[in-house]
Amino acid sequence: MVISPKNKTLFNFRGDLIKRFISEGHEVVATGPDREFINDVLSLGVKFIEIPFTKDNTSILGDIKYFKRLKNAITEQKPDLVFSYTIKPVIYGSLAARKAGVKRIYSMVTGLGRVYASRSKKAKVLRMITGLLYKKAFKKSNKVIFQNSDDLKQFVKLGYVNEKKAVRIDGSGVNMSKFSASKLPNQPIFLMVARIIKEKGVFEFAEAARKVKKDFPEARFILLGGFDRSIGAIKPEEIEPYIQDGSIEFPGETKDVIPFFKESSVFVLPTYYREGLPRTILEAMAMGRPVITTDWPGCRDAVIDGFNGYLIKPKDSKILAEKMKKLLVNFELTEEMSNNSFSLCKEKYDVNIVNSKMLNIMDI
Repeated sequence: MVISPKNKTLFNFRGDLIKRFISEGHEVVATGPDREFINDVLSLGVKFIEIPFTKDNTSILGDIKYFKRLKNAITEQKPDLVFSYTIKPVIYGSLAARKAGVKRIYSMVTGLGRVYASRSKKAKVLRMITGLLYKKAFKKSNKVIFQNSDDLKQFVKLGYVNEKKAVRIDGSGVNMSKFSASKLPNQPIFLMVARIIKEKGVFEFAEAARKVKKDFPEARFILLGGFDRSIGAIKPEEIEPYIQDGSIEFPGETKDVIPFFKESSVFVLPTYYREGLPRTILEAMAMGRPVITTDWPGCRDAVIDGFNGYLIKPKDSKILAEKMKKLLVNFELTEEMSNNSFSLCKEKYDVNIVNSKMLNIMDI
């Protein structure tokens, strides 16, 4: 059984893994909070169970209901193995699975999110509560899988998880048959793909674009993604000035990002959100694009500064603009980093390599 926080992640991030489970002769039951993208989910070949919950909800009553529904579903389905990812599915999924008598429980930490990035008083309280729950849940897990070294070291140091249980893999991997290398365009086009929230570095991207545009009006900057309803969400009117003055182009959200990657020459993600290992970075690398991102957990695992892109200080649009200009005026360097991105992705981040490691960890 796969316990997920959002239906879209089942086919976007776990689709290849689920298909691998099925190809190995296993039946897969997946849970999700609603019926959104249900046809995409069912096309994977899974049995789907809707178990509602709200991701950013701090209601104790809501969490108890979610736990009970998970326990009932697991008891009814009698899975041999339960795999969960992200905070609430990991915590309540692991506890519910053990309560229902499941012997093989695997948890994946796909980044620490806003709770571990914010310094607010509320975030500190939430970290304390989440930490206690994580610790309890991980005791029930056979293995806890992390997507970057920083998160693994932090959780071990905090005493949330025993070091012997903690393992690291190289993100979710990327399907290199789908995301394949393409020729760089002649025009400098910088692409950012992310949820439109503050911590993803949306304003830093827009500000850097505005700076670069003054010296290089031919350069284009494309921001691709959907607006969000969570804490830190940016309102449409907040990025409108950058669209109106021509600093950025904003096509909105799309199910197919490949044409945009093909059109771009450089991928940019100036995030300071607590990432796992951003899948968009891996997709850009698979398509042979240099990456400019932050020296930040998850991001620094995939990008080697000066080799396949640049690592910059978070929240610094000035340095971001400088790195953009450096690649903009040096096509040979851009091309070299492009080739390095593709080679590195093929060596470490191909989804077949990552999923083989996942199956090995789960003893499948």
